This record gives sequence, C-alpha cells and structure tokens, in this order.
Amino acid sequence: MSCGPAPPPVPPPAPLRFGQVVIGPAGSGKTTYCRGMAEFLRLLGRKVAVVNLDPASEGVPFACAVDVSELVALGDVMDGLRLGPNGGLLYCMEYLEANLDWLRARLQPLADHYVLFDCPGQVELYTHQTSVKNIFAQLAQWNFRLTAVHLVDSHYCADPAKFISVLCTSLSTMLHVELPHVNVLSKMDLIEQYGKLAFNLDFYTEVMDLSYLLEHLAADPFFKKFLRLNQKLAEVIQDYSLVSFVPLNVQDKDSMLQVMRVVDKANGCCYGDLEERNIQAMMSAAVGAEFHFDATLGVQERYVGASEQTIEEEVRDL
Repeated sequence: MSCGPAPPPVPPPAPLRFGQVVIGPAGSGKTTYCRGMAEFLRLLGRKVAVVNLDPASEGVPFACAVDVSELVALGDVMDGLRLGPNGGLLYCMEYLEANLDWLRARLQPLADHYVLFDCPGQVELYTHQTSVKNIFAQLAQWNFRLTAVHLVDSHYCADPAKFISVLCTSLSTMLHVELPHVNVLSKMDLIEQYGKLAFNLDFYTEVMDLSYLLEHLAADPFFKKFLRLNQKLAEVIQDYSLVSFVPLNVQDKDSMLQVMRVVDKANGCCYGDLEERNIQAMMSAAVGAEFHFDATLGVQERYVGASEQTIEEEVRDL
C-alpha cells in the first residue's frame, strides 16, 4: 500500500501580545498616563510602544509607533462632512473599524512590544456605541490580551453627585467594553482641589456603602428632590458590585507600580515570559491585592488633608 502525502505541519500558535487600552473622559489624563506608563515600563526592561487611536489628538508630546490620524483625522472629517466634533469622532471610529487591515499592518512590526492604546475621550464610545468595542474585540482576535484602564479625575470624589455619576459611567463602560477592567482615579495630587472629601479615601476606592453618600446629597436642597432617583442609582451600582478604583499620581513611582501590578493581574501579563522574574516577584504580583488597603492608606496620608473635625462634629454635620 502506498501512503499518501504527509499532512502539512501545524503552524505554531501566535505568541500572546499584552497591552492596555486607555479610556476615559476628555481631560482625565489619558495621554499623560500613556507617556508616564511607557517610560516606567521601559525602566523595568519592557519593550513598549504607544498607539494613538484618538483622531482628535493634535501635537502628541511623544513619538507614537502608530498614529490613527494618518488614516483619518477629525479636522478633515469635520470640514469635509460638515460634522460637529462629537459626530465627527463617531465617524472616525466607524471609519477605523471599516479599515482594520490598515491597523493590523502597522501593529505587525510590534509583535514583541507591550502596547499602550491611547483612545478618544468621548464617553459615548464606551457606553453604547459599538465601533470601539468591535475594534477591541478584533484586537483580541489578533492575540492581544488587553486590560481596559479607565481614567477619571479624582477630584470628583469631593462632590457626591458627580461621584455617583462617575460610578454609573464606570459601570456602564465595564459592561459594554467587555474587557478586563481597571478603574483609576487620576491626578491624586489634585483630589481636594475643589473641596474636602466627606469620607476616607478607601470609601471611594472600594465604593463602600453608598447610603452614607446619599445622606450628604439629601442635605443639599437642590438634590433633595432627586433623592429617590439617587437611591435607585446607588442600588444598581451596589447590586452589580463591580466598580472599584486604584488611586494614581503619574509622578509617583510607587503609585505607578501599584497600577501596573493591578493591570498585569487583569490581563495575565504577570504570568507571561516578557520579563525574567524570580518566584518572589511573581508571588508579590499574584497576591498584591492583599496590600491594596495599605497602599490606599498611604495615598490618603500623602494627598488628603487631615480633618480638623472630631467624630462627634462629623456625625452632627450628617
């Protein structure tokens, strides 16, 4: 009997590629974060590339390995189609979704890099519009293991109404984007720029019992009539029990290290072969959550002013 031709060899699986998609409202510090995290990771020995996916970004203050404005720019879309900035940005992301071959070709030379994707700052893109979600899903098909790093300004903690709004936005983004997710309170050095915090910092990072926050809202005549609505929003947030935050100051290396460890745990990078790690370093990343409270306490002591009120005075204010 004659044997047929041998089957072709099975190609080896494509290597995993790790990275972050940096999302959040405009002005929350996404580009600054990408620049700071890229420099921080390079100091640790990782090969890092930054990809700008924001067609509205002009004059990025560092070199990008890939810039979406080479494919489509918001200014050209607004002029050519007579769209406003919001509609123009939606069109740009739909155009990128329709031309993913362009993106794939430019990502191929970065196969051995850890990639930071700097994304647009329009909230609708992450709460209900599907283009960005589909782009992220396609990146996963290309063997990217990504973590969504959602940045919000930390000073919103000083306003109970804005903080509840931030919680709703964060929860909606987590459910819509469908990626491992890390919420970050950025600009921690400015957390009390617009007012004092009503509670300790861990109340906000761990999103504890929001009923105490509702009591602060009820004391405001404007928000008192919306108390029932705020109660229902708080119930939704706590029923899902998904939202928590990591505090960040980009200029503080300890803060950057804390965020890096949480992100690496989320996408599995701490278990990969990108860096030579000893057993102790591996275990410290794997159980880093146990020290999260201590890290938050250190951040509070550094950036949050001590209250001059006694406990009795704070209770009386409530």
